Amino acid sequence: MTAVEAETGNTTPLTHRLYAEAFGDDCPAELETFSSCSWWLLGTVVGALKLSPGQLLADLGCGRGGPGLWLARATATRLVGIDFSPAALRSAAARAESFGLLGRAHFQRGSFDATTLEDASVDGAVSIDALPFAQDRLAALTEVCRVLRPGARFVFTGREGASSWTAMVEKAGLVLEDRLVHEGANARWLRLFDLWLRHERELRAELGDTAAAQMVEEARAGHRLVETAPLVFVTRRPPTEED
Repeated sequence: MTAVEAETGNTTPLTHRLYAEAFGDDCPAELETFSSCSWWLLGTVVGALKLSPGQLLADLGCGRGGPGLWLARATATRLVGIDFSPAALRSAAARAESFGLLGRAHFQRGSFDATTLEDASVDGAVSIDALPFAQDRLAALTEVCRVLRPGARFVFTGREGASSWTAMVEKAGLVLEDRLVHEGANARWLRLFDLWLRHERELRAELGDTAAAQMVEEARAGHRLVETAPLVFVTRRPPTEED
C-alpha cells in the first residue's frame, strides 16, 4: 500500500482514480485502461466491425487487454491480442477469466508489422491509441490487410497531421469506409492532464520520480492536442468477387 492509499483509505491506484474523474460518465472503468477509450468508442467499434458469434477478433497493441476483452465479450467472439510487452501480455491473459473469456482469448507477442498471425486469419481487428506508435505505419497497415479475411474490417484511432492516415490506408490495400471524430476526447485528456499537474506530488509518491516526471512532461505539452482532432477510422479489406 502506498502512502497516498494509507492516507485516503482507498486502495485504487491514484492514476486510475484521476483517469475516472477526468473521463466521468464516459469512462468504462472495468477496462482499467489509460487510452481514449470511451463508451461511445466501444459502441462505435462494435457497430463498425459487424462480427458474428464465434469469429476471431484481433486486438493490435492490446496492452493489458481491456478494450479487446470487452469487445470480444460483447460480440461473443474469440480474441487474439498482439503486443510487444511480455508483462502486458501476462496481465491481459490473467484478466480473461474475469471477462468470461477463459479458453476464448489468447495473447501473443508480436509487432504491428509482424503480428505472427496467418494470412486472412481474422474476421475483424481493432487498435485503440496504439497504431500511431508503429515505427512504420504503412508497413503496419499492410500487415493488417494481410491478416484480415477478405471483407473483414479494421477499426483504429489516430490523428491526421503531417502524414495522412487516409492515404496510407489506401496504399496498404484497405478501403476507408468511414472517418469519425471522437467527440469530447480532447476535453477529457485535457482534464486528465490538469489533474496530473495538480497531483504531481502524490503521483511521485505512488509511481516514483521517473514515471511521474514523464506524465508531468506529457501533461505540460497537452495543449498541443487541440491542434488535431481525435479520429476513428473504419477500414475494410476488399471482398473477393465470390463475396
